[in-house]
Amino acid sequence: MDSLSEAVLSGASADELLSAPVPSEYEAAHLRVTDVEMFAGETDKDVRRSLRVGPVAMPELAPDEVLVAVMASSINYNTVWSAMFEPLPTFEFLARLGRKGGFDKRHDQPYHVVGSDAAGVVVRTGTGVRRWKAGDHVVMSCVSSDAEEPATHADGMLGAGQRIWGYETNFGALAHYAVVRATQLLPKPAHLTWEEAASITLCAGTSYRMLVGEHGARIKQGDVVLIWGAAGGLGAFAVQLVRNAGGIAVGVVSSPEKAALVRELGCDVVIDRSEIGLGDATTAVEAGKRLGRVIRREVGEDPHVAFDYIGRATFGISVFVVRRGGTVVTCGSSTGYQHEFDNRYLWMNLKRIIGSHVANLQEKTECNRLFALGKLVPALSSVYPLAEVGDAARLVQQNRHTGKVGVLCMAPKEGLGVTDPETRERIGERHLNPLRPVL
Repeated sequence: MDSLSEAVLSGASADELLSAPVPSEYEAAHLRVTDVEMFAGETDKDVRRSLRVGPVAMPELAPDEVLVAVMASSINYNTVWSAMFEPLPTFEFLARLGRKGGFDKRHDQPYHVVGSDAAGVVVRTGTGVRRWKAGDHVVMSCVSSDAEEPATHADGMLGAGQRIWGYETNFGALAHYAVVRATQLLPKPAHLTWEEAASITLCAGTSYRMLVGEHGARIKQGDVVLIWGAAGGLGAFAVQLVRNAGGIAVGVVSSPEKAALVRELGCDVVIDRSEIGLGDATTAVEAGKRLGRVIRREVGEDPHVAFDYIGRATFGISVFVVRRGGTVVTCGSSTGYQHEFDNRYLWMNLKRIIGSHVANLQEKTECNRLFALGKLVPALSSVYPLAEVGDAARLVQQNRHTGKVGVLCMAPKEGLGVTDPETRERIGERHLNPLRPVL
């Protein structure tokens, strides 16, 4: 182990961290450009084959960047897409970024360090960084935006230079070290462990923007919200946000086991998707009628909002099933990007579709505050060591997970990183880990 890693793990002071040399290479989960065609002609693109763990070179730090010792990370679906080389290899993103020159050229490598969620310790800051210093405990937003671009100042997600760290950029989260822009950092909620904190930022922030923020559905008290995939990472936070807002959460899940866990999160109504007939040779309208009958049976009215990141398999149903004047908000398409829906039910019933992508720094900050206050809790269900990151990603690839799947990076074991035990005790272990047995 390098001396900087030893200093981090020993809880060294800022001066001690700064005196320890930065290693020339570090351990990271990465993809290789030579593997891009490895799944050609195959049906099961098993990400355990493409995700490799081993040493990569330490990049130079740009003036607006921070080097973070990653204590823990987690799996997001963009890592699954990356490891399947779909819908296109991420090396194309890195090459495009590299052509910009300057510090961006570093990203164009024959390897791609992936991962877009992390919690850790700041160990170095670039010469232009003012708000962060060595020793700070942080969580990292996946949104890398260009602060010199005018549109960024209206909404950080609107800038053409906005990229998703660890997916459209290199040097991502599933590693012992990560390079991020200073504008990606947020203070770590002090009562959470490393692995809990590493599981919250991307999915919770995305759900916040979709449902609560001014750029999303802006739910209010009493709103009925249909949540597809309510047991997934996005869905588990959506359930909590709807509950906190005084709404009525209607979750759709794929098994009785997931139904029980979603009820633990506070979901008002839970529907097994087999009740809807998803996968049957029926149209979205027919499936939507079945779903609508179930929702009206349970809550007496149609949903105001459909929270949809599933995509092709559900989007037409979402458009049909929301009430007149209702809203479908989407941030992804895990079952496919090409959506079909009957447009009559959209225009004639004055419905809206809102496209939403992650969250800007202010939205992330507001969401992070809810965790710090204990109003939101992690949705962590299992934790893997970095050496087994392929197994963790495979779990998500096959939809055998609930909530978030964590990955320990530099942290040697679970349960570390808590600096506010009083708040943790007040909130309670069981409440903080609703999807896990009490550790």
